[in-house]
Amino acid sequence: MVFDLILCSCSYFSNFNTRSYLEVRFSVEVIEPAVKGTKNVLEACLEAKVERVVLVSSVAAIFMNPNLPNDKVIDESCWSDKEYCRKTENWYCFSKTEAEEQALDFAKRTGLSVVSICPSLIFGPILRSTTVNASSLVLLNILKGCESLEDKHRWIVDVRDLVDAILLAYEKPEAEGRYLCASHPIKTKDLVEKLKSIYPNNNYPTNFIEVDDYTRLSSEKLQKLGWRYRPLEETLIDSVESYIEAGLLESK
Repeated sequence: MVFDLILCSCSYFSNFNTRSYLEVRFSVEVIEPAVKGTKNVLEACLEAKVERVVLVSSVAAIFMNPNLPNDKVIDESCWSDKEYCRKTENWYCFSKTEAEEQALDFAKRTGLSVVSICPSLIFGPILRSTTVNASSLVLLNILKGCESLEDKHRWIVDVRDLVDAILLAYEKPEAEGRYLCASHPIKTKDLVEKLKSIYPNNNYPTNFIEVDDYTRLSSEKLQKLGWRYRPLEETLIDSVESYIEAGLLESK
């Protein structure tokens, strides 16, 4: 079976201050590719009579909502507030939410089986050094010693465990709807201390800015499907070793 897939790309830019101009540019460069690109693939899959589509979305489509109670466990029933994302110009969260909503709506209207996976911050070994994704940059910045960091509460998942989740969503007949995919919660300062214990010779940040951003995520639904995840230490070691091998980080 041959598919004609439309590959969409987007670029980042800065130094523009006009709100309306920013919204138009982000609509063209971030939102439209995410939404239209997803729609194009789904329509192609429907026409080709594909049995199931697994959409990789993001926790960005789940937790960005100021109306969620602080003590609420965040799960697949939660959605980011698109109007709030628009007001705060959080176009990444907006685009992820819009694309996933439209994908699941497409599934309801057409009968196409669509299952979405919403991963948190993704670490793990990289495949190539020419392009470094945003998640890997978070870890690389820590390892290279940026001056200060917000002590954010992060949820980490290994890219290999994410792949396992995608396969489960595809292969399990009972899989349906959305699945939140997150393994390990950790504060940024604690992450730095853990990295120090494994790689003590790097120049790590020493200044941490306190932030109140605790979020409790639940991957219980995915675990009931049979999903398991590896220890955080394994993810960190394999990530760092892959950066060294790719020439992104010096061995120390």
